[in-house]
Amino acid sequence: MATSPSDLAVIGAGPAGLAAAVTAAGLGLRVTLLDAGERPGGQYYRHPAPALGAANPEALHHGWAAFAPREAALRAHEAAGRITYLPFHHVWTVVPAPAPAPAAPALRPDGSVGEGAPGGDFGPTAPGGQGAPADHLGPGGDPNTGGGPDGGPDGEAGWIVHAVAGPDEAAATVRARAVLLATGAYERQLPFPGWTLPGVVGAGGAQAMLKSGLVLPGRRVVVAGSGPLLLAVAGSLAAAGARVPAVVEAAAYTGYAAHAPALLRNPGKLAEGATYGSALLRHGVRLLTRHAVTEAHGTDRVEAVTVARLDRDWRPLPGTARRIPCDAVAVGHGLVPQLELATGLGCATRPSPDGTVALELDARQRTSVPGIWSAGETGGVGGAQLALAEGEIAAHAIAGRPVPARLVRTRTRLRAFAAAMAGAHRPGAGWTGWLREDTDVCRCEEVPAGRIREAVEDLGARDARTVKLLTRAGMGWCQGRMCGPAVAALAGAAAPSEGVAPDRRPLSCPVPLRNLAGLPADRPSDLPPDLPPGLLSGLPSGLPSELP
Repeated sequence: MATSPSDLAVIGAGPAGLAAAVTAAGLGLRVTLLDAGERPGGQYYRHPAPALGAANPEALHHGWAAFAPREAALRAHEAAGRITYLPFHHVWTVVPAPAPAPAAPALRPDGSVGEGAPGGDFGPTAPGGQGAPADHLGPGGDPNTGGGPDGGPDGEAGWIVHAVAGPDEAAATVRARAVLLATGAYERQLPFPGWTLPGVVGAGGAQAMLKSGLVLPGRRVVVAGSGPLLLAVAGSLAAAGARVPAVVEAAAYTGYAAHAPALLRNPGKLAEGATYGSALLRHGVRLLTRHAVTEAHGTDRVEAVTVARLDRDWRPLPGTARRIPCDAVAVGHGLVPQLELATGLGCATRPSPDGTVALELDARQRTSVPGIWSAGETGGVGGAQLALAEGEIAAHAIAGRPVPARLVRTRTRLRAFAAAMAGAHRPGAGWTGWLREDTDVCRCEEVPAGRIREAVEDLGARDARTVKLLTRAGMGWCQGRMCGPAVAALAGAAAPSEGVAPDRRPLSCPVPLRNLAGLPADRPSDLPPDLPPGLLSGLPSGLPSELP
């Protein structure tokens, strides 16, 4: 399935993508909005399944008032034909569209073609022979106000977005003059003995179960890890009827003290934290800072956890361990920006204070690749309010319109708070002391910590990629998204803050071979540039035998 060319393709319908799409459509751009979910809102504004008949779904969300009018605007723009909304679309790559063929140059009277001949001067070119890229698009595809990566008018060039659509995994393509990446983030997990027991779920996963399924992960739930998400999750679970014996926070909130100016500039964030704190007090939830769940116990399901006090480097202090009975654990250590599409395109990255990697963006939300913008968690985890502001900023920039000063001020203020938050909750290196030799680090391939340490100490592995080759850690279904940070830490690899860039993936999600087979063999640009040569050789006829 292919859609009509658009001015802008927005990938991700969470807060950033939704805000960008409706703002861009309001500024006159033709927008295609793609999202893997059933309804807009992303993970933050996840909806209950319609069949559940939830009478008051907004009660499960913080900040619903910011989402509702944007969803209404999306529906209005969709009805008017300004936005093409494509749910259930998993985007697996974005590639440059083939440049339009130039018109044949006219001949001079003497039969030669030279500079200044009619049709013989094609203007300035960028590397590779394409026209110089424009830094914005004009409303409605005006060819006089810019273009895609080669400056082509009316969508004649730009980008091709490939997606897997619906439960049948049908091939889908979208062509657009510019692309905005709003792919969000996923949870960072640090393993511990017993973390594979039934009942141990991600903190965000527990919240998703409640928001979309109206179910609890258990009746007595310990919430653990690090980051402000823990407070929100604990409050939601307690309000829904779960007993939360403790919130176990590995960091110390004193880490925020070094960023007092950022805190004072964000009184709303302080009020939000106070709201969560009062909710925990109201429900009798104990907050343990500088503590961690170091082991989960049980047979068929988690029955209790061991909690220990940590030193400044997150090493468990001897003699401080205690058991807390529970039937579920919601654990998470912050979020990791989802950058597979961006790094596949070659977008530059930067280190974040929390030890992750984010995209390098300019003041207009542009990446280092002309024609590719980004907003939200991809530029560094900062929350829904920041994502909404950045989505609107990007839309104005893409449309070539002045960015309202209030949006710039909001972004500056919230980015400062995000940096403070990231620094306060950066994991300490001592957490690997929680692991036993038989603790599975890679759940997909069941690779224990002992095998990873053997690869490092005996076989000379010094990074996660080498460990993967020696142990298969990171080769499973999640492709290292869950175990990657842990494997890198055990390998002693340089942290992202020391300049390690994430791997470039030719495919950002699983793709049926029939979808690859359906790509035109005479258009290699329809395939991601990092796909290995000969990957499809030996398959049935009709498939391209060599890929660039």
